[in-house]
Amino acid sequence: MENTAESYGFKAEIQQLLHILAHSLYKDRDIFLRELVSNASDALTRMQFELLTNADVLDPAVEAAIHVESHATEDQSPRLVIKDSGIGMTHDEIVQNLGTIAQSGARDFIARLSTGEVEAGEVIGRFGVGFYAVFMVADEVRVVSKSYLRDEAAVAWFSDGNDSFRVEAADKPDRGTEIHLRLREDALEFANVWRLKQIVKKYSDYVRFPIYVGGEQANRRESLWRRPPAEVNAEEYNDFYRQFTMDFEEPALTIHFSSDAPVQVRSLLFVPRHRERGVLSARKEAGVMLYSQNVLVQEYCTELFPVWLSFVDGVVDSEDLPLNVSREAVQSNRLMQQLGRSLKARVLRDLRKLGESDAEQYDRFYEEYGQILREGVAVDPEAKDDVMPLLRYRSSRSDGQWLSLESYLERMLPTQDAIYFVVGESLQTVERSPHLDPFRARSLEVLYWHEPIDIFLAPMMDQFQDKKFRNIAEEGLELPPLEMSGDESVAESMTSEADFNRFVGRCVTTLGDRISEVRPSRVLKDNPVRLLAPDGMDADRQRILRMMGRDFEVPKHILEVNRGHPLIIRLSTLVSTAPESQLIPLAIEQLYAGALVQEGLHPNPGDMLPRVQEIMQLALDALTNEVNES
Repeated sequence: MENTAESYGFKAEIQQLLHILAHSLYKDRDIFLRELVSNASDALTRMQFELLTNADVLDPAVEAAIHVESHATEDQSPRLVIKDSGIGMTHDEIVQNLGTIAQSGARDFIARLSTGEVEAGEVIGRFGVGFYAVFMVADEVRVVSKSYLRDEAAVAWFSDGNDSFRVEAADKPDRGTEIHLRLREDALEFANVWRLKQIVKKYSDYVRFPIYVGGEQANRRESLWRRPPAEVNAEEYNDFYRQFTMDFEEPALTIHFSSDAPVQVRSLLFVPRHRERGVLSARKEAGVMLYSQNVLVQEYCTELFPVWLSFVDGVVDSEDLPLNVSREAVQSNRLMQQLGRSLKARVLRDLRKLGESDAEQYDRFYEEYGQILREGVAVDPEAKDDVMPLLRYRSSRSDGQWLSLESYLERMLPTQDAIYFVVGESLQTVERSPHLDPFRARSLEVLYWHEPIDIFLAPMMDQFQDKKFRNIAEEGLELPPLEMSGDESVAESMTSEADFNRFVGRCVTTLGDRISEVRPSRVLKDNPVRLLAPDGMDADRQRILRMMGRDFEVPKHILEVNRGHPLIIRLSTLVSTAPESQLIPLAIEQLYAGALVQEGLHPNPGDMLPRVQEIMQLALDALTNEVNES
């Protein structure tokens, strides 16, 4: 790079952000050091991975460390320098990394800070603006960096927090990055070595690289996962998790255990409270950090957990694994399979334990991760037996609360021999399903399968603990007999057989080959009709095709009619007394269309609107005639 300086302008949103950081924020300003140390740690980690496969780098034997130095002279403002021996940056990288930030994150950050909705310390690490926190304490920042690539020249980045920055050549012989801060008059406390040590201990005590402040190591670098669980308290776990992930909320679950058989392992695992990672999360990808003998082997190891447990984060350390091996060798190592089985078993045990001991906490976990657990059954059918105890459903008797399959079995009636479920496109749809009528009458509990993924899973879910799953929309489903009191007279509430048969005939002629049969229902109580699938698997397949936006055919159903429903009684009478009424075919079409919507099989529910309007018009015309005649 030539010695001439190059100037670049910040975008308007970044200028606004820098102004807020420099002029409006005075609380929790010590987080600037946390952000710089975190960035330095990332650079050192990247360098370590480069060294696993490439020895032809600048300064291959230099110590992986972070140095924080305070410089104060009589004729200059106090200066703070943060140095690392990490991977460094080239000219293009320093322009890209320090000249732009995530625009959506910047806008959100600015909006929330401008309104005073949140404190800077709560969100600054979440929106991709961590480095710019330096302008909370500095009025001039100079970044000098030299890449690990031997042929790359050193480069410097300079900004005073206004509307531009410049990049120029620099004189730096060793690898890594230095950040020089000229402290503001109101931030001179950060030149104090004791104060800097306290900040490092507060935010960065568990960073795995040594952090030297004033020449002395200020962080413990303690491998918390190698300590006995009985000697670690909840505060230490939360501090480690916060520094490990930069997540400001406590984890939903912490799992710390060690084992010597069948494979030696020390592990500290976490389930984050939220599935989505923050923009500036210290953990960028899925996978745990894999160590061997306390030496990092793989930063994002995805081979230890199945995809449906990919949200588990943390550290796994095994002395049985070889050091200095390639990623491919780690993947093919048979010990990895044993290690993965051991870890999965422990996570499953603790998740089940959480569900048994703290239902409220588990429900929050399931609200966040239930979808990925269900997806596990779809993409990995062999995992079904492991996943099913973790699943939760709402049901016809759970009052809107989540229910486990074990709890469902415990609540089954003595006469019940199956696990019943109903499938629909939404919770509201399944709650109103006509198929529930006979089950409510018998106090039989039915699981609500209303998530989109449930429709895909229905064909795969055959049984749980020797109890078969049964779709309540199946034809020929045998239920326990319904006990009725002696004074109930069903016949009195039904239409006459002759009128009903005429109505059935009109249903057949109106709907044609769209249905396979029309018959009276022996089980419907509160609903006029329902559709039963003679071939349940075909209905499931067509429902899946519809959800995928593919061409599908509405399968032929059996139309069951509730002979005692007031709507059916009136229509049956109308067929006998006014067979030419336009209302009859419109009502039959609407009953059929509504039943298709309930089943999640209507190709275009919007097509019902013109028919509804026509029915309303006929009803209003009839009412007007009655008024005029009176």
